[in-house]
Amino acid sequence: MTSVSVVGLGAMGRPIARNLMGAGFDVTVWNRNPEAVAELVAEGATGAKTVAEAFQSGVVLSMLADDSAVSAAILDPAVLASVPTGTVHVNMATVSVGLAKRAAALHAEYGIGYIAAPVFGRVSVAQAGQLNIIAGGDSSLLERVQPFLDVIGARTWPQGERPEQANIVKIIGNYLILAAIQSLGEAITLGERSGVDGSQLVELLTSTIFPGPVYSSYGNLVATRQYEPAGFTTTLGLKDLRLALDAADSVDLDLPFGGVLRGVLAQALANGQGEMDWASIAELVRSGQSGEGSPETPTR
Repeated sequence: MTSVSVVGLGAMGRPIARNLMGAGFDVTVWNRNPEAVAELVAEGATGAKTVAEAFQSGVVLSMLADDSAVSAAILDPAVLASVPTGTVHVNMATVSVGLAKRAAALHAEYGIGYIAAPVFGRVSVAQAGQLNIIAGGDSSLLERVQPFLDVIGARTWPQGERPEQANIVKIIGNYLILAAIQSLGEAITLGERSGVDGSQLVELLTSTIFPGPVYSSYGNLVATRQYEPAGFTTTLGLKDLRLALDAADSVDLDLPFGGVLRGVLAQALANGQGEMDWASIAELVRSGQSGEGSPETPTR
């Protein structure tokens, strides 16, 4: 199988499509903004005028922003009814558990295979083809699309036969990243106010007791105040935090620190930081705003 479509050509979708093209696959692309389609067509992709047209390739990887984008672009019965039986859709978006279940049921109703495959990795990681892919769904379907995933990812991490299992793991991961960013902001600010160089502090901590890409990459962003261009925006961070709180509520679990993070993110949006990198929430600690509350009262 050499044909694949990529639906959604944002910051992550474009490098995914380019890597598939570079590996020799026949790539069809669709995006709501036709300029992104034209850009990739100039590089050798085939442009699709509609999502339904993109789904004619047999395998579709979609990278859309959120529940509403997935629902509008793909879960329209008119679109699903036109998809050839046996097509496999790999949904790489970070979506809610509820949307994952609804999408899986609708795809099954129309005879379409469905794999949830959200990813860990910023744009630079996508460009390098080194994403970590969290996969949920029928193992035989995953095996079918694995050659495409091998091109765009360093490793695929199967999470079970139900697609929503992958989505909950992704939501958990983003919750922990947010918690790490907040704690880094507090630690670096404490160090700075005590006369410690922030960058040196990050180097020390990430070389000893907190190694790993989250603490090193976000720690450096916070220490150097490099929040633009955003690798992942504060607006999207709040969206993903809400997904975590909703998922916890669905299993009768309280996330106390989630309420704190929600207040911090809402305050950051009120400050105009919505399109800055979500690491910018650290500036609320520096300015003394982290404990002020927010327009969105932290509740379960």
